[in-house]
Amino acid sequence: MKINGAELAVEVDGDGPAVLMVHGLGGTSNFYQAQADTLAATHRVIRVDSAGAGRSATRAGVSIASHADDLAAVLGELGVDSAAVIGHSMGTLVVRELAARHPGKVSSLALLGAVAEPAETGRQAQRDRAGLVRAQGTAAVAPGIVANALSEATRRNKPEVAAFVRELVMRQDPEGYARNCEALAAATDPGPVPTRLPLLLITGSEDKVGPGAVSEQLAAGHGNAVVEVLPDVGHWTAVEAAGEVTDLLRKFL
Repeated sequence: MKINGAELAVEVDGDGPAVLMVHGLGGTSNFYQAQADTLAATHRVIRVDSAGAGRSATRAGVSIASHADDLAAVLGELGVDSAAVIGHSMGTLVVRELAARHPGKVSSLALLGAVAEPAETGRQAQRDRAGLVRAQGTAAVAPGIVANALSEATRRNKPEVAAFVRELVMRQDPEGYARNCEALAAATDPGPVPTRLPLLLITGSEDKVGPGAVSEQLAAGHGNAVVEVLPDVGHWTAVEAAGEVTDLLRKFL
């Protein structure tokens, strides 16, 4: 689908109320495959590979705001007035920005492994990662992501999940991945989630990237959110705990 000058890969499955699923840095729409398969029985499930990620083309000017504007445009092209929106990792910043920039497009928010605006050390780490990927490709960062962003229990008991995450990262276009690293490095806080929006936050007890404190802070600012902490789960929530996340999302929706 041609959106704001870039070719974006968009998948739509099922019929019913619209659900928009937004992946994080290093992910694709396939991150949500288990949840999409189930939710498509009752909902119209929309998944987008963000510009520069997965099967979507990259372009200049990739940012949290540009991703949010792309999502609003995708919903418009599909004739969707508003959707329940699910985001993971960097995608949680994108969907919060979507709610801020296009409030009518969002009817509820579910945030998986929610991340905060990076501190300066985090910004520099993302800029360094972008440079490394441009020089050496995604193979230079994939092992570290598997080692640091998955829980020890996942790596031990679900090696197929570790292999899948490695493949997601390895298959990214290096320049697209680098530009998305730089988008995260430049990210600012989108502000509190409006209290009018039902809010679900799901994180793993072993999530070092989107620790529980971030979800608790967002919940406190909202005032009526639900926070679910999954034991022995790291940052790649929807694949590390596919069944649990699916059940929580079905209940929320």
